[in-house]
Amino acid sequence: MSIGRKLGVEFIGTFFLVFTVGMAAATAGRLAPLAIGAVLMVMVFAGGHVSGGHYNPAVSTAVFLRGKLAPSDYAPYMVTQVLAGVAAAVVVVILGYDPATPMAVAGAGKMLIVEFLFTFALAYVVLNVATAAATEGNSFFGLAIGFTVAAGAFAVGSVSGGAFNPAVAIGAMVMGLFSWSHIWIYLLANFAGGVAAAYAFRLTEPWETLAVERRVAPDAVRDRPQPGSFTTPRTQ
Repeated sequence: MSIGRKLGVEFIGTFFLVFTVGMAAATAGRLAPLAIGAVLMVMVFAGGHVSGGHYNPAVSTAVFLRGKLAPSDYAPYMVTQVLAGVAAAVVVVILGYDPATPMAVAGAGKMLIVEFLFTFALAYVVLNVATAAATEGNSFFGLAIGFTVAAGAFAVGSVSGGAFNPAVAIGAMVMGLFSWSHIWIYLLANFAGGVAAAYAFRLTEPWETLAVERRVAPDAVRDRPQPGSFTTPRTQ
């Protein structure tokens, strides 16, 4: 799969995710998390078979550390995702749906905790439903990923804004939804959540790590669970 195709899919998916965040925040009220989770779900289904459907630098970090994203693709994925988020934010501003003031959030400590926890949850779900041999072939990966974001946005959106994604956070700052003074919170918590999820996955499913390190098919790794009967999108 060419890097150009992967980056094109990552740009499209991230663009529509951030665009939906901005528009839903302006027009959907309390139902905004459903719209955001739904667009992530359909974009994962649409592009997962090409790029892995990350649309999130923290998720790309987790997939990279898990061993399912090539080192040469890691930085281009993150740059593309951030550029897509900024482009989507600019469109929201041009349409006139940017907020007059940033949304109210909790203190830095609470924001760090909830952003870390739900980024961890999101990345952990992605690794298990979209990269694990034991769930290979499943047909629910997009639904699981989208609903993780929706659940997080409902649960802690009023605490931190519910980014769980550095590209979303930066896009939200460009459109004025988040305050630039909080950028360090989102970057620190989101990337830490992705890193922690990768190592939690490696700890709880060591046969997956062995399969990558030995460069063999997962079936050749002793004692791993048997895969299901579905197919799952590849991340590289």
